[in-house]
Amino acid sequence: MKTRNKLTRTRKLLFMSFIIFLQIYWYKIRRKPKDKWEILWGEIGERFRKTLFELEGLLIKIGQFLSTRADLLPSAFIHQIEDLTDHVPPSNWIEIKEILEKEWGNSLNKNFISIEKTAIASASIGEVYKGVLQDGTEVAIKVKRPNIDSVIQTDFRTLSIIIWFADHFVPMPKGFINFKVLFKELKQVIERELDYSKELDTILFFRERFKDMNVVQIPSVYPELSTPNVLVMEWVEGIKLTDMKGLNLLTESREELAKRLFKVFLPQWLEPGIFHADPHPGNVLISKEGKIILLDFGMVGEISKQDAAYFQGLIQSILSKNYPKAVDCLIHLGFLQPEAESRTIERLLAELIAIQPSQLKEMDIFALKMEMNDLLQALPIQVPTRFVFLGRSFVTIEGIIRNLAPDSELIDLLKPVFIEWLGKQGNKWSFVWQWIQSQPIFKIFHSVMEFLDAPQKLELLKEIEQRRQFQFTIYENHKKQLFQLTLIGFTGIVVGIYTVSSFIWQISCGVTVVSFVGYFICSYKQRKWMKYMHEKRR
Repeated sequence: MKTRNKLTRTRKLLFMSFIIFLQIYWYKIRRKPKDKWEILWGEIGERFRKTLFELEGLLIKIGQFLSTRADLLPSAFIHQIEDLTDHVPPSNWIEIKEILEKEWGNSLNKNFISIEKTAIASASIGEVYKGVLQDGTEVAIKVKRPNIDSVIQTDFRTLSIIIWFADHFVPMPKGFINFKVLFKELKQVIERELDYSKELDTILFFRERFKDMNVVQIPSVYPELSTPNVLVMEWVEGIKLTDMKGLNLLTESREELAKRLFKVFLPQWLEPGIFHADPHPGNVLISKEGKIILLDFGMVGEISKQDAAYFQGLIQSILSKNYPKAVDCLIHLGFLQPEAESRTIERLLAELIAIQPSQLKEMDIFALKMEMNDLLQALPIQVPTRFVFLGRSFVTIEGIIRNLAPDSELIDLLKPVFIEWLGKQGNKWSFVWQWIQSQPIFKIFHSVMEFLDAPQKLELLKEIEQRRQFQFTIYENHKKQLFQLTLIGFTGIVVGIYTVSSFIWQISCGVTVVSFVGYFICSYKQRKWMKYMHEKRR
């Protein structure tokens, strides 16, 4: 870890945030045009990226987390941080050896014939070493980096200060994003990663979950050698999904491997419970027998029973091309804001699904991704915070599959796997019903009913939106006035001290205190109102 000193880390992170806030406010006050804002966000992203690489630790993971929020953050900023990799130089072996001996309470020779002193893999939180047990079994030893708990706690305290400031003083982004909820979710995920005993429980859970699926392999664990700071697992070797030469040696086709990936991950996305939230190519391998090997269960997410039901409905609707039903599921899941126009979203879904693999090969994928980011920000679409890690999991697997089988249509690969899964769930006929509803005669019926209900829906939507905007504007105006009054009070205090006028000083102190208290009362009421109005969006 390059910078362990707590004061240095805190100072650099706060200084970076302060400069960014000043730049944003300066551009906002001067009402800079859109092209200038794009340049600014690119510069902010570059500064942010450099600071993350300098400080490492938790901050690399924060950058990876933010890179998934293309629906909230400017594309120029996303472009700078979207390829952040969590690769950190390994620690000194002497420090690692001390940790292992402390955790096991004895010499390494008691349990191991040998342990390689060079890390096989090294990330911001932990490192992996290869060892051989006394019975000759090869194992992977995952150990936390020295002093990482202290470093991360320092980063969390600093981030809480930045989040508090952003929550109170930075203009709210589209969709009334809740900074505190984002911070809380990130903290929960990182704290879970810091406790290897939880990862051990997760591995045992997934081994039980997939014990009857012969196309997946999950390494066994050694609980007697594992602690909250050390995790000992079966050593497994496989082919990376980016190694095309290695994949060509397998008997299974790439299309078959892509389907197997869907078979492994589709139940995780659609069934209530936990799912693998970090399936990058280093964590998903292929064995010589063609099995999907899953590694590193430190980062997992969870999906509720209700959300799982709506996601199932969403997949059914897309596969059967029942776009009105798909939009309805998106609304219930909270992906669409109240002002979203259903017909526009339906047409967008239809156009996206209609894109063929041959067209994708001819497109500039990077430019397409930037256009999609801009589209997400232009439309009333936002990924609810609770789905950030689910989206990360899906997008990562989608990217792997597109690279694995570039000539195959994603829907064609997913459809048979989904129907097979539905059959096991006993919901096969619901898919048939979805398909029937997507037929022209039902579309006409749906259009007629929608047309008849449109005036009432539009009136209700208009009324809700007007109330929402009116109330939000009232709170923002009050906060602005109180903030300006606080600045005037501070100015008065300085003038009173400079002129040695106790009257001016006392009046200014009173104005400052009253306006400062009023600002926080108004902020509290606004956050309480926003929590009530947008609970689903969290």
